[in-house]
Amino acid sequence: MSARSEDGVAQVVRRDADRFDTPLHFLNGRFDLKVSARETGGALCVFDTVRTESGGPPLHIHFDQDEWFFVLEGEFILRVGEVTHRLGPGDSVFGPRGIPHAFANLSERARLVVLFQPAGTMEDFFREGSAKGKMTPQQFADLSAAHRMKVVGPPLPLDSAIG
Repeated sequence: MSARSEDGVAQVVRRDADRFDTPLHFLNGRFDLKVSARETGGALCVFDTVRTESGGPPLHIHFDQDEWFFVLEGEFILRVGEVTHRLGPGDSVFGPRGIPHAFANLSERARLVVLFQPAGTMEDFFREGSAKGKMTPQQFADLSAAHRMKVVGPPLPLDSAIG
């Protein structure tokens, strides 16, 4: 399935551009939507994230979405279940729905592609989070719960054991 406009024409989304020209700033980075749920009948959505701060989201579970991570630039640690991986450019990892996961950027500048399948309300989650700005852990947990996710632990420490 390709990204297509409502008239069925394939759309090109350039580097450092958002599909609808509305990049989101959330979770220590900029989120550019590349493929929207609107274009895939809800099958998936894809974000290209540019990160200029270390860290990442708390350990959480998606009840409805599988999530795939692909590192374009920089270095990340990413925990899926009980295993933490160190990832660099060209590396990817799959996070199945229902399995706790989290990631943290370790670089001054990094880029991570994140795909959600099915899309569910993930675009709304990021849009609402961006509009709220900096949130307390409870506010983040509440926003997550409203989008069928559950926070189950803190963000990953930047010195997480790799295993």
